[in-house]
Amino acid sequence: MIEEIADRAFAPAAASVAEGKIPGATLGIVTADGRRAVRVAGMAALVPDPEPLTEEHWFDLASVSKVIATTTMILRLAEEGRIELDRPLTDAIPDLRQYDIAGAAERRLTFRDCLAHRTFLPAVEPIYTYGGDPARLRAFVLQREWRHGAPVYSDINYILLGIAIERITGRPLSEWPLGEGLSFGPPPGPAVATEACTWRGRVLKGEVHDENAFALGGAAGHAGLFGTVAGVLDFAAGLLDGSGATPEMLREIRTRVHGDRTCGWERRFAGWHGGHACSDETIGHTGFTGTGLWIDFDRGLAWTLLTNRVHPTRHRDSGIFELRPLTGDALIAAFDRA
Repeated sequence: MIEEIADRAFAPAAASVAEGKIPGATLGIVTADGRRAVRVAGMAALVPDPEPLTEEHWFDLASVSKVIATTTMILRLAEEGRIELDRPLTDAIPDLRQYDIAGAAERRLTFRDCLAHRTFLPAVEPIYTYGGDPARLRAFVLQREWRHGAPVYSDINYILLGIAIERITGRPLSEWPLGEGLSFGPPPGPAVATEACTWRGRVLKGEVHDENAFALGGAAGHAGLFGTVAGVLDFAAGLLDGSGATPEMLREIRTRVHGDRTCGWERRFAGWHGGHACSDETIGHTGFTGTGLWIDFDRGLAWTLLTNRVHPTRHRDSGIFELRPLTGDALIAAFDRA
């Protein structure tokens, strides 16, 4: 039955590939009782050399790194008693805005604030344009007086969390133990091509697409993780059956903190990327390169849609914002009928 469900759920992505909107797509489905199915269509690369997409290919997960890697790391550190989520980041980064200890608002931000994007920090900043030394750029992030605004989804939040993890553990993020099929780049297997990057002057394949993550050394709190469909499904299965997280960690990722944001994830809301058919107990996250992961706890069902929609350029309409909810709704409809 899971195979028939996968066929129906993959139809929108297969159509997008056939119409040339996206080069390739992989859909992976896993249930709480361990059933799985994977569907693949299209190309891992179009240029400079055409390459068919397979299940073994590694995708640049982009911002899905925030939930699979950074959120998980922070919550595990909290579970171990090494941080408190409602304490300020300065517990781990005492030199944050160190030249304005009394007045800097950045020094009052908590781990939970950053996890749930409940801060005044900007959505993004072209950090890579300020230099090429990763250590210097980290210092820049810590000492910059960031412009204030209304709370938005912010990469800066997670760059700070990534620095905090490195300070607490004394190790770079790339050394954090991850499951099979998950790795900070370069991946140990065939990679899906992303963009023909005008800054780096080449088609990116096996190196992180995000410019800031690349400039920060390749592995940062907001991006840098690569994964196979099996690796992403293993992570999702661990949340569904509880083997990959403690009850407290599961509570944190399912409980709203700010608007529709939990610690790391989004909860279902009207018009979101996971479609309208999933239950209210669904969390999800997307990545700029065309990736995404959703987990419906009520149904005991998770799915990942992995595409290379930015290949060979982000400056085109890939239809990804329509494809994601279409896929989720097709999957739920087929699952509920089974």
